Amino acid sequence: MNVPDPAAASSSATSPDLERLRRLLESERLKLGVHIRKMNSPGSPVFRQGENVWPAALILVGSFGATALVHFYLGAAVLAVGAWWWLAKVQPRIADGVFDRTVAFMLASERNFEGLWAKGVLSFYAKLPDGREVVATRRDDWREFLRRVEAEFEGGD
Repeated sequence: MNVPDPAAASSSATSPDLERLRRLLESERLKLGVHIRKMNSPGSPVFRQGENVWPAALILVGSFGATALVHFYLGAAVLAVGAWWWLAKVQPRIADGVFDRTVAFMLASERNFEGLWAKGVLSFYAKLPDGREVVATRRDDWREFLRRVEAEFEGGD
Protein backbone atom coordinates (compact mmCIF):
# COMPACT_ATOMS: atom_id res chain seq x y z
CA MET A 1 0.00 0.00 0.00
CA ASN A 2 1.15 3.51 -0.67
CA VAL A 3 1.78 5.76 2.28
CA PRO A 4 -0.20 8.99 1.93
CA ASP A 5 1.68 12.25 2.20
CA PRO A 6 2.29 12.41 5.95
CA ALA A 7 2.98 16.15 5.83
CA ALA A 8 -0.52 16.70 4.52
CA ALA A 9 -1.99 14.74 7.42
CA SER A 10 -1.26 17.44 9.96
CA SER A 11 1.16 20.31 9.96
CA SER A 12 0.25 21.41 13.49
CA ALA A 13 2.08 18.65 15.38
CA THR A 14 5.07 20.08 17.17
CA SER A 15 6.47 16.89 18.66
CA PRO A 16 10.03 16.30 17.43
CA ASP A 17 9.37 12.56 17.49
CA LEU A 18 6.36 12.89 15.18
CA GLU A 19 8.38 15.19 12.93
CA ARG A 20 11.15 12.57 12.80
CA LEU A 21 8.51 9.94 11.96
CA ARG A 22 7.14 12.16 9.18
CA ARG A 23 10.60 12.70 7.71
CA LEU A 24 11.40 8.99 7.72
CA LEU A 25 8.06 8.09 6.14
CA GLU A 26 8.38 10.80 3.48
CA SER A 27 11.88 9.67 2.58
CA GLU A 28 10.63 6.06 2.47
CA ARG A 29 13.40 4.98 4.84
CA LEU A 30 10.76 3.67 7.21
CA LYS A 31 7.68 1.63 6.40
CA LEU A 32 4.59 1.62 8.55
CA GLY A 33 2.49 -1.42 9.29
CA VAL A 34 -1.13 -1.10 10.36
CA HIS A 35 -3.23 -3.93 11.79
CA ILE A 36 -6.16 -3.45 9.43
CA ARG A 37 -8.52 -5.85 11.20
CA LYS A 38 -8.15 -4.06 14.55
CA MET A 39 -8.58 -0.64 12.95
CA ASN A 40 -11.56 -1.72 10.83
CA SER A 41 -13.65 -2.73 13.84
CA PRO A 42 -16.36 -0.92 15.80
CA GLY A 43 -14.81 1.37 18.39
CA SER A 44 -11.84 2.26 16.22
CA PRO A 45 -11.50 5.98 15.48
CA VAL A 46 -11.15 5.26 11.74
CA PHE A 47 -13.93 2.64 11.41
CA ARG A 48 -16.70 3.43 8.95
CA GLN A 49 -19.66 1.12 9.30
CA GLY A 50 -21.22 2.02 5.97
CA GLU A 51 -18.27 0.94 3.84
CA ASN A 52 -18.41 -2.50 5.46
CA VAL A 53 -22.16 -3.10 5.75
CA TRP A 54 -23.73 -1.72 2.58
CA PRO A 55 -21.79 -3.73 -0.02
CA ALA A 56 -22.42 -6.98 1.86
CA ALA A 57 -26.08 -6.11 2.34
CA LEU A 58 -26.39 -5.35 -1.38
CA ILE A 59 -24.92 -8.75 -2.26
CA LEU A 60 -27.24 -10.62 0.10
CA VAL A 61 -30.38 -8.74 -0.90
CA GLY A 62 -29.52 -9.25 -4.57
CA SER A 63 -28.94 -12.95 -4.04
CA PHE A 64 -32.13 -13.44 -2.03
CA GLY A 65 -34.10 -11.40 -4.55
CA ALA A 66 -32.77 -13.41 -7.49
CA THR A 67 -33.58 -16.64 -5.65
CA ALA A 68 -37.10 -15.55 -4.75
CA LEU A 69 -38.00 -13.95 -8.07
CA VAL A 70 -36.24 -16.24 -10.56
CA HIS A 71 -34.50 -19.39 -9.36
CA PHE A 72 -32.10 -20.78 -6.80
CA TYR A 73 -29.33 -21.10 -9.40
CA LEU A 74 -29.52 -17.42 -10.29
CA GLY A 75 -29.42 -16.52 -6.58
CA ALA A 76 -26.35 -18.71 -6.12
CA ALA A 77 -24.70 -17.13 -9.18
CA VAL A 78 -25.43 -13.62 -7.88
CA LEU A 79 -23.97 -14.62 -4.51
CA ALA A 80 -20.84 -16.09 -6.12
CA VAL A 81 -20.26 -13.02 -8.31
CA GLY A 82 -20.98 -10.77 -5.34
CA ALA A 83 -18.49 -12.63 -3.17
CA TRP A 84 -15.84 -12.30 -5.89
CA TRP A 85 -16.62 -8.57 -6.22
CA TRP A 86 -16.37 -8.15 -2.45
CA LEU A 87 -13.02 -9.94 -2.20
CA ALA A 88 -11.43 -8.54 -5.37
CA LYS A 89 -12.73 -4.97 -5.43
CA VAL A 90 -14.31 -3.86 -2.17
CA GLN A 91 -11.96 -5.32 0.46
CA PRO A 92 -8.75 -3.85 -1.03
CA ARG A 93 -10.41 -0.43 -1.26
CA ILE A 94 -11.57 -0.68 2.36
CA ALA A 95 -8.08 -1.75 3.52
CA ASP A 96 -6.46 1.17 1.67
CA GLY A 97 -8.97 3.59 3.18
CA VAL A 98 -8.42 2.25 6.70
CA PHE A 99 -4.65 2.52 6.24
CA ASP A 100 -4.86 6.10 4.95
CA ARG A 101 -7.22 7.20 7.73
CA THR A 102 -5.03 5.51 10.36
CA VAL A 103 -1.91 7.33 9.12
CA ALA A 104 -3.73 10.66 9.16
CA PHE A 105 -5.13 9.97 12.64
CA MET A 106 -1.83 8.87 14.16
CA LEU A 107 0.08 11.85 12.74
CA ALA A 108 -2.52 14.30 14.02
CA SER A 109 -1.13 14.18 17.56
CA GLU A 110 1.33 12.31 19.70
CA ARG A 111 -1.53 11.25 21.97
CA ASN A 112 -3.25 9.52 19.04
CA PHE A 113 -0.01 7.82 18.07
CA GLU A 114 0.71 6.66 21.63
CA GLY A 115 -2.78 5.18 21.92
CA LEU A 116 -2.46 3.20 18.69
CA TRP A 117 1.09 2.09 19.52
CA ALA A 118 0.01 0.84 22.97
CA LYS A 119 -2.80 -1.21 21.41
CA GLY A 120 -0.39 -2.95 19.07
CA VAL A 121 -1.99 -1.55 15.94
CA LEU A 122 1.20 -0.06 14.50
CA SER A 123 4.60 -1.46 13.60
CA PHE A 124 7.71 -0.10 11.88
CA TYR A 125 10.06 -1.70 9.39
CA ALA A 126 13.31 -0.31 8.02
CA LYS A 127 15.98 -1.71 5.76
CA LEU A 128 19.21 -0.07 6.84
CA PRO A 129 21.97 1.01 4.42
CA ASP A 130 24.13 -1.96 5.41
CA GLY A 131 21.33 -4.36 4.44
CA ARG A 132 20.09 -5.20 7.93
CA GLU A 133 16.34 -5.22 8.45
CA VAL A 134 14.93 -3.92 11.73
CA VAL A 135 11.40 -3.97 13.06
CA ALA A 136 9.64 -2.32 16.00
CA THR A 137 6.35 -3.35 17.56
CA ARG A 138 4.51 -2.24 20.67
CA ARG A 139 7.04 -4.00 22.92
CA ASP A 140 9.75 -1.68 21.62
CA ASP A 141 10.46 1.96 22.38
CA TRP A 142 9.34 3.63 19.16
CA ARG A 143 11.20 6.87 19.87
CA GLU A 144 14.51 5.07 20.31
CA PHE A 145 13.81 3.01 17.19
CA LEU A 146 13.24 6.16 15.10
CA ARG A 147 16.40 7.79 16.46
CA ARG A 148 18.42 4.66 15.72
CA VAL A 149 17.06 4.35 12.16
CA GLU A 150 17.65 8.03 11.45
CA ALA A 151 21.20 7.81 12.82
CA GLU A 152 21.94 4.74 10.69
CA PHE A 153 20.86 6.57 7.53
CA GLU A 154 22.68 9.78 8.43
CA GLY A 155 25.83 7.84 9.20
CA GLY A 156 25.48 5.74 6.03
CA ASP A 157 24.93 8.61 3.56
